Amino acid sequence: MRAHRVLISLLAGLALAAPAAAQTVAAFAQPNRVAPTDAVSMKSSFAPVVRRAAPAVVNISAKRLVRQQVDPFWSLFSGGAPQQRVAQSLGSGVIVRADGVIVTNNHVIEGGQEITVALSDRREFPARVLLADLRRDLAVLKIDLPTGERLAVLPMDDSNDTQVGDLVLAIGDPFGVGQTVTNGIVSALNRTTDPNGEAGSAYIQTDAAINPGNSGGALIDMDGDLIGVNSFILSRSGSSSGVGFAIPAAVVRRVVETAVGGGRTVVRPWLGARTQSVTPEIARTLGLATPQGALVADLWPNGPAARAGLRQGDVVLQIDGRPVPDVGTLSYAIGNHRPGDEAPLLVRRADGRDQTLTLRAEPPPATPARDERALAGRNPFDGATVVNLSPAVADELGLDAFAGPGVLVTGVGRGLALNLGLRPGDIVREVNGLKITSVRNLADLVAAPQKTWRVTIERGGQQVTATFQG
Repeated sequence: MRAHRVLISLLAGLALAAPAAAQTVAAFAQPNRVAPTDAVSMKSSFAPVVRRAAPAVVNISAKRLVRQQVDPFWSLFSGGAPQQRVAQSLGSGVIVRADGVIVTNNHVIEGGQEITVALSDRREFPARVLLADLRRDLAVLKIDLPTGERLAVLPMDDSNDTQVGDLVLAIGDPFGVGQTVTNGIVSALNRTTDPNGEAGSAYIQTDAAINPGNSGGALIDMDGDLIGVNSFILSRSGSSSGVGFAIPAAVVRRVVETAVGGGRTVVRPWLGARTQSVTPEIARTLGLATPQGALVADLWPNGPAARAGLRQGDVVLQIDGRPVPDVGTLSYAIGNHRPGDEAPLLVRRADGRDQTLTLRAEPPPATPARDERALAGRNPFDGATVVNLSPAVADELGLDAFAGPGVLVTGVGRGLALNLGLRPGDIVREVNGLKITSVRNLADLVAAPQKTWRVTIERGGQQVTATFQG
């Protein structure tokens, strides 16, 4: 954030709020509207900032067909066949490139078969999806403009110098009433709260009013720069209660760069280690003054952490010169690097020494190969889609990279698997007493008919064994 920090001082305001009578008259005649930079200018207006930023914030609507069962009475006339209706979601978006590239939340457009972008001048354009990032809840859209036209854009500020207490504005289209601006402050940074339970997230928290329809809109600083994309709120009523969360601009930039470069998936580096946040008990055991940092519990063989020199029992205290309060912050910082970057780590060794190591950012390995396929036949996995579990697949789906090797259920369609209660996310561990290490291994095993099937799966960290008749 390039703007000067705002320090609200009542005494300074009173001391400076006594201009001469002639100056007062002139001030009322022609108000000086500038972004607040000190206690006096707090009496001014946010209008200059909004004027620059508002044209780059758009409205987004996505339509999709939804099948629903008709009422039993009317089914007498329609034969009970499911009917289709058009469902529509509304949200906001931010223009990040003058040629019509727009970023929004993935949940705004997910499943949409017809996506429309309405500009601030009320013109509407059909949009196509360049990239959808489910894990970070971001989507990048593209609209086609008349030849030679360039749109207003919001520059991204991903310098990471945003501070708690900074003034911010949220711009979006809440409740579909039209473009709306609300103001507040940055309430907290590096919040790992996530409605999807996503690890490695670090949201900007703000008390600027964010309501349904604000999703995908802009959170801007007093320079009119984009510091975050508004994503979700915590509320018992469903309306704003002053606890809103925005995806930081650093994350947004990585997703946009990938989409514009033709990528379909954002490749994020990983640590190559299993870590846990330092609790007060762990801090006392290790002699740490405060319960801060990420304790290394396990290392992936020849992974980035192992090659950097990390060991079991080390505590990562800083990355890139910034404190690491918990595991989520560390994962977030590593994931925002580009593959090949080098990141300095400040580590507390088991003997109490502090040491700086250099981590080379690398994506998680896709070993074994994915080999995703649908299974069929008279076996408990009929109708299930399975994939080899590798660190790359685990990272893509937000799972523990150390859960493999094994076979992961990614989908369950019609068939025995659905009837027997198999779910996406289940990991197949054993079938008839034999360990399952690959999709090919499982497919070969279930190809032969059996009178009885004894299946062990792992679900939510617990293993469950069940017996089925063939």
